Amino acid sequence: MKVSLVIMAAGMGSRYGGSKQVDGIGPNREILMEYSIHDAIRAGFNRIVFIIKPEMEEMMERICGGYLRKKIAKDGSSVEVAYAFQDFSSVPEFYQIPAERTKPFGTVHALLCAADKVDGPCCVINADDYYGIDAYRTMYDALVALPAGGKAAMVGYLLKNTASLHGTVSRGVCTVEDGKLVTVREALKIQLYPDGSLRDLAEERDLAPDTVVSMNFWGFGPDIFPALKAYFEDFLRNEAGDNIKAECLLPVMVDQQMRQGKLEVAVLTSTDRWFGMTYQEDRPTVAEELKKLHAAGLYPASLRDAE
Repeated sequence: MKVSLVIMAAGMGSRYGGSKQVDGIGPNREILMEYSIHDAIRAGFNRIVFIIKPEMEEMMERICGGYLRKKIAKDGSSVEVAYAFQDFSSVPEFYQIPAERTKPFGTVHALLCAADKVDGPCCVINADDYYGIDAYRTMYDALVALPAGGKAAMVGYLLKNTASLHGTVSRGVCTVEDGKLVTVREALKIQLYPDGSLRDLAEERDLAPDTVVSMNFWGFGPDIFPALKAYFEDFLRNEAGDNIKAECLLPVMVDQQMRQGKLEVAVLTSTDRWFGMTYQEDRPTVAEELKKLHAAGLYPASLRDAE
C-alpha cells in the first residue's frame, strides 16, 4: 500500500517576502520541506507528492525529486515522487475566472489537484512548516489503521507555539472533545504580543495560549476526494464570484463536513514543537532551532546524503 505525503508548495509566501518554500535554512542549505520528507520517510511513508505551479517542476526535481528517488522506504520499496500542478486548468469550465486573478483557489483546490496522484491514505502538509519527528510517526500509524468512509485525522498544536511576534498569522482554531475534532474556525488575523497574550484581531476576541489549532497537518483516506470536488464546485458557484482573493480552505471544508455528519476527525497529539516562517524576521529563530536538532543527533549532518 502506498501511503503518501502530499506537500502543498504552490504558494509564493507573500508575507514572507519571497519563496520561503525554497529558502535554504538548514545547516547545509536544506529547505524546510526536506525535514518533513525525511521525517515522513523514516516513519513509513513511501510516496511524496508535490503540489506546485507548473513552472516549479524543474526546480523541485533539482532540489528534492532527484535524490528522493534513490531513497528506500521503510517497507523496502523505492520512494515514489510525483508532481501535481495547481493552476487554473483544473478549475471547472462553468466558472469564469476573473481577469485580474493570478493566484489559485486555496488548499481545497490544491489537494484536489493531487487526486490522480493519491490512491491510498495521505498526509497533507504545508511546505513551509516544521511539524516534528513524532508527528509523522503518529500520523502514519493513524493512517494505516484509518477505517474507510468518513474518517480522518489531524495533528493539533498549541496556539502559543505557532504565532509570530512579527505580524498576524492565520490559524484553524479548534474545539476538541474526547480526542475528536468538534469544530474548526479559520481565524485570519491572530496577533501574538510580547507578554504572551493572543488576540484574534478580525473577531476582536482574546484567545487562550493553549488553544488547539490546525496547522494543515491532515490525514485523509482516498474517499476524501469526491467530497473535495463537490465542496470546491459549490464554493465556485456560491462564494467565489468575482472576488480575486477568495480562497477555498481545508479547515472550513472539514468543519462543514463534520457539521453535516459526513466526517469524523481524530485529533492526534505530538511531543514535538511546531515552528515555521511566516515573516522574514522568523528566519533566524528557525535556523537556530534546526541547528540544535542536528547537533542533538536527531538529524544527520546532511539530509540529502542520508540513507
